[in-house]
Amino acid sequence: MQCRSAEELQLLVNEAKKSSNKGKVADYIPALQKANKDTLSISLFYPNGSCFSAGDIKENLTLQSISKVITLAIALNDRGEEYVFNRVGQEPTGDPFNSIAKLETNKPSKPLNPMINAGALAVTHMIEGSSVDERFKRILKLIQKLSGNESISYNKEVADSEFKTADLNRSLCYFLKEHGVIDEDVEQLIDLYTRQCAIELNCLDLSRIGCVLAMDGKDPYTEEQLIPSSVARICKTFMVTCGMYNASGEFAIEVGIPAKSGVSGGILGAVPGRFGIGIYGPALDEKGNSIAGMKLLKLMSEKYSLSMF
Repeated sequence: MQCRSAEELQLLVNEAKKSSNKGKVADYIPALQKANKDTLSISLFYPNGSCFSAGDIKENLTLQSISKVITLAIALNDRGEEYVFNRVGQEPTGDPFNSIAKLETNKPSKPLNPMINAGALAVTHMIEGSSVDERFKRILKLIQKLSGNESISYNKEVADSEFKTADLNRSLCYFLKEHGVIDEDVEQLIDLYTRQCAIELNCLDLSRIGCVLAMDGKDPYTEEQLIPSSVARICKTFMVTCGMYNASGEFAIEVGIPAKSGVSGGILGAVPGRFGIGIYGPALDEKGNSIAGMKLLKLMSEKYSLSMF
């Protein structure tokens, strides 16, 4: 069963939106505080090119942690699985996404997975290029190709705001550097990382990226393999096990699709073999996930039998 109209989707948005008042927008990044917590939008993109959207679909969002999926794909292409996973683990964590605790207690001291901040910083470090600008252009170009939108850029105000308030991420970088996981200048890496997190798009762009992942890395329009199928499979697996921060287990039971959230309120979803999902709802729950977006996905999973389990 699948969604048949934008009107049908809007009814689900109206129901899910009621939970927005239980959340709050991210306040530790000043530029994100400006978001309207009542915003909720969604797009579904199908391999045949059809698309259904509902809600405040003209609103843009920044990728934030959703970018971790894209940088992992690039790093795996650049370095290969063995190199990447010698330096970043493959296990879920019950800790918050920005925690340093497991780095201190694990031996060897490497991040548990690429979807927490420490792991994402290590992965971004692995992206090849002679400068921050060159490496960022590679990330941006892939996102433009995946979304079919060459006008996508990044929000400099958000990037600058994140850069100025990234002391916890700097701490993670210095810890990683001490243990040989990274070996570049910390400020340079933070510059690249905050820019990738500030890449700005809308729900339609996000849903098309999700569709490419749902189709194992192949663009359904051009038939071009934008991400190798083996890499797309790894990315989707991490989305299932670690994509919704420390709510990933509950999300797998209640929704059951590969998904990745970001603290701007975005959610990227990829229903294997069926369609991509892009959601924006900036009111967050206590774990950093869009509270209305999570509710919307639960409603959709029940209505359209989305779970892969």
